Amino acid sequence: MADRAGTAPLPLDPRAVRTAATAADVEDAIRQCGAVLQEVGAVDGSYIEAMLERERSISTYVGEGVAIPHGTLTSKEAVRHDAICVLRFPDGVDWHGEHVTVCVGIAARGDGHLRLLAELAQILLDPDRAAALRAATEADQVIQLLQPDGEEDSE
Repeated sequence: MADRAGTAPLPLDPRAVRTAATAADVEDAIRQCGAVLQEVGAVDGSYIEAMLERERSISTYVGEGVAIPHGTLTSKEAVRHDAICVLRFPDGVDWHGEHVTVCVGIAARGDGHLRLLAELAQILLDPDRAAALRAATEADQVIQLLQPDGEEDSE
């Protein structure tokens, strides 16, 4: 279902939200994101290695304490359906010198990742929403915060 602007909600399964995760390092955090995407049926196991390969080529840290790990272009065949996962690390993860508390893992077929990245960027460019996402402790809060503009004002 689309909102007034015609933007569809991000494909976030409530089972793909973890608000109290811990990770030893970047690789551990990315592996956890990939495992969650696999648990919800979005990817097969090879996608996790593609996420790590992407991180080795360029950091997926995007600012505001958020990283958006995703696979490489060649990993599209490992994606069964578009999905995101959100893992919140209250204690943070050292992400190549940056302090990350939220990882939004992306799996997308075709060019679907471009739409997902654009929608996430719009949300994360709002410092208040980014701060609320970093502080969210319940899955429903995370899901609400990641809805496109116009869908979170129903409170």
